[in-house]
Amino acid sequence: MAAPKHQFRLNHNGEQDQQGRLFMCPTSARLTDLSGVRLLNCSVDTVRQLYRGTLRAAVLSLFERSGMVEFAGYSWHAGRVGRDSGYQFKLQNAHLGLVILVKNFNVADDERGPHLKIEVSPHLIEQVTPGQLQGLMDGLADWVLDEWEPNQCAVHLALDVQGWTPPDDMMARMHCRSRRVRDTSGISSIHWDADASVYGQGQSSLFGSAAGLQCAIYNKTLQARAIDKLDYWQAVWRSFDNPFDVDDPANYNPKETVWRIEHRFHHSVVQQFAAGSRNLETGEAIGTSTFEELASHLDGLWRYAMQSFRLLVRPGLYDAAWTLFAQDSRVRTGVDSLVDDHEYKRYYKTSAGFSGKNVELLMGNLVSLAARQGIGAKKTFAELKAWVCWPTVLEHYELKGKTERDIYRWVRDKLQERTIRWGKAI
Repeated sequence: MAAPKHQFRLNHNGEQDQQGRLFMCPTSARLTDLSGVRLLNCSVDTVRQLYRGTLRAAVLSLFERSGMVEFAGYSWHAGRVGRDSGYQFKLQNAHLGLVILVKNFNVADDERGPHLKIEVSPHLIEQVTPGQLQGLMDGLADWVLDEWEPNQCAVHLALDVQGWTPPDDMMARMHCRSRRVRDTSGISSIHWDADASVYGQGQSSLFGSAAGLQCAIYNKTLQARAIDKLDYWQAVWRSFDNPFDVDDPANYNPKETVWRIEHRFHHSVVQQFAAGSRNLETGEAIGTSTFEELASHLDGLWRYAMQSFRLLVRPGLYDAAWTLFAQDSRVRTGVDSLVDDHEYKRYYKTSAGFSGKNVELLMGNLVSLAARQGIGAKKTFAELKAWVCWPTVLEHYELKGKTERDIYRWVRDKLQERTIRWGKAI
């Protein structure tokens, strides 16, 4: 299928202009005026840096009981976390803007493995350069692990806008590879990470998988107020001048709603970009493994995400606002962008590689063992999702057009079939 086309951009003199705010449909000549749309901020909302290494002996003693501890020169609240996180323990300092997840559930204490993930909040990302942030995270890694090395990172990129509201038929007009779409318009309770907020109608839509590339569009004003962060975000929005009108620097209007378009890149997706994206001159892969290395490539990831999730006004034609968001947004990082010097693509392993044939063999063997032990479908599937390689399994099936629900149904049906045909003793 051919890629959608963008509408023509014109200035108010009717001349073609790549910065113009008039958009003309190439077939009907219908004009859309987006002069009132304001791009408040495009930035990194979340960084999750992963590390491999061997746990230092003294680290686990911090979690002998929950409460306040001193570690690496900072005060932290120490405690356990749920198995769904993939880790056993957590150190949190909300004032600093860091959460440290320690001890991978699937690797023994004394074995080398992916034992550390450091999550960074927006206000810390805003305060420091990518190099300074990387130095802080690497320093903490040295306190937690022996012989550590970066094990890729995950990022969330967010654009905040005013003067635009998601269309009522957005769910029908949004096209993407993933079949996983969630519309929370009729749900009153929505969870934002660890915080819960009560929302009204039409406030949030979610496309894609959390274990892949995901797009969220939501009412940022309501979400920020619900978690008591509206003052912070208003200060951020007020700090940037209107990039389209030097005579009117007041870009943010506190009386208007702010909507957010957020693209969330799982670390496995970032790894695909690291392997598949290349310098146009040298052909060399970018090969990033840290946030500092990735920072200059974030414009490329933003453009890729805007092409992966496509808001269309009709088949084959981008919605004018989606063109504006894709073409005019630049991710603020404090470093020079390398987007024009590189081609950004994801590298996918072939079906003969680990993510193909071996995943199929794994699933068959998993069902056989579960049937032999008399384990039900729900528990079998829960254990599969808790496994460190679950993102690879999920990605393999999503590339074949299957959702997480489809995988569960396959496990359920195969377990039932094998139990009926062979019983537990197979």
